[in-house]
Formats: sequence, C-alpha cells, structure tokens
Amino acid sequence: MRAECHGQHISGAERLLPGNELESAAIEMLQRALRHPRGAAQKISFHVEAVSARCVKSGKLLDLSNNSVDSWPQGRRLANRLLRKVGIPKAVAEHSIEILATGAAPSGQSMRGAMLIDADSGERLESDPARGVRASRMDLTAGCRQRLCRLLEQLNLNNSHVVEALTLATKVCSAPGIVAELCWSDDPDYLAGYVASRTLGYQRISHMKPAGEERGGRAFFVRCSKEELPNLVAWLEQAPLLIDQIGLVAGPLHRGKEV
Repeated sequence: MRAECHGQHISGAERLLPGNELESAAIEMLQRALRHPRGAAQKISFHVEAVSARCVKSGKLLDLSNNSVDSWPQGRRLANRLLRKVGIPKAVAEHSIEILATGAAPSGQSMRGAMLIDADSGERLESDPARGVRASRMDLTAGCRQRLCRLLEQLNLNNSHVVEALTLATKVCSAPGIVAELCWSDDPDYLAGYVASRTLGYQRISHMKPAGEERGGRAFFVRCSKEELPNLVAWLEQAPLLIDQIGLVAGPLHRGKEV
C-alpha cells in the first residue's frame, strides 16, 4: 500500500501473506492510510502480486536491544558510536546522519526508499537519489508475530513501528554486501530510530530527531564491488523472506546520562 497527500508520500505498508488473508490486510492498510499522523491520504494505491511458495526463504529476526536516551543529540551520538563499532569510519557515519537530518532527496525532503552508501568512502551509490532502494517482500509468520508481540509488550514497545522496522532490518542485514543500516522515522510524532547489523542486532534508540520533524529515512551501508551492486539491489527488492524465528529481546542498555 502506498498513500499520498498533496503529491507527497505519507504512508506505506507491505505484507507477505496467504491469499485468504488479503482482505483483512487490505482493510487494515486502508485504515492506516486514512488515519496517518501526517494527514489523511488523498490517493491510496494497492498492489497485489502472487509469489511462489518455492521462492520464499525463511529466517530469524535480529536480536533487539532497546537503548534509552534523553535527547535526540544523544541518540545520534550513540548511533555514530554503533556504526563505528561495525567498521564504518567516523566521517562516513557523521555525514550519513547529517544527510538524513537535512533530507536525503534532491528536494531536501525524505527519500521514498533508502540511500546506498559505500561503507568505506561514504559515496552514495543509489541510481535514483529521490527513490533510493526499497527493501521489499518480507514478513513474519503468524506464530512468530504473536511471540514477538508478547515479548515487546513487556517493554511497552508493541507497536507497528517496531515490528515492521525489525522485520525490514532483518531482511536488509541478511543481504550479501550489507554492513549496517541506519534509520529513523519520517513520522512527526515518532522519534525513535535504530542502527542494525548482523553482529549488533537491532539497536533501537529512543530519540533520534526533534518532535514534529518529518525528515527521516534509511541508509544502507554496503561493502561490495560496483559489479555486485545490481545483485544486491535485486535481492533487497525482490527476494521474498518469511521470518519464522524470533531473536532475543532485551530491555534498556544505554541511559541518556551515559551517552
């Protein structure tokens, strides 16, 4: 589902489901588009595509850690430290955070997808700087979703932002050539973000931007040759992944005074 208001993207959602669940999922997405905090949609588009079960791979969710900070500057400093921990140079991490903060699209607004950033040089590699790369075709099995939601409930984190972001980050970090992902939401009333990697897991950070700020987005840090890049993009956008195992879910690790 994709929803727009005054020509601007305001909401999107995706599921990988059995055919008999399409109707209920479509209704849920429609309600989401009509009640979004960025405004009621003026245009809502649905796209449904059959995916062969033989092509669907299974997977396990990244471990989740919840990091509490007192302010968005502290949150961004923590994100910088986490990126450096997985081998992203300090200058590349700082510049990537600044790009998301000021608007990664040529218009100065959020991109529709994610930036592709060379993990060593900081060079942007996406062919379309407005669209970027869209990680797609991933979901949780019903049983995995239920188990995850029960664990998140204990941390007061059981919401669609966390569930969907953790699902997407799991697919992104399982892609060949991906080193890490940096993200914070473009929803004005959702201030959290995360850094994710295969080694760090999903490191949620409670504050990554000022309240009311609509600029946000994703950066995928890659380490691969230019010749390998098309295969990486194709995997992110086309390979179906249905996650059937949950990882560890941990409470707060970092407090604001420690950052």
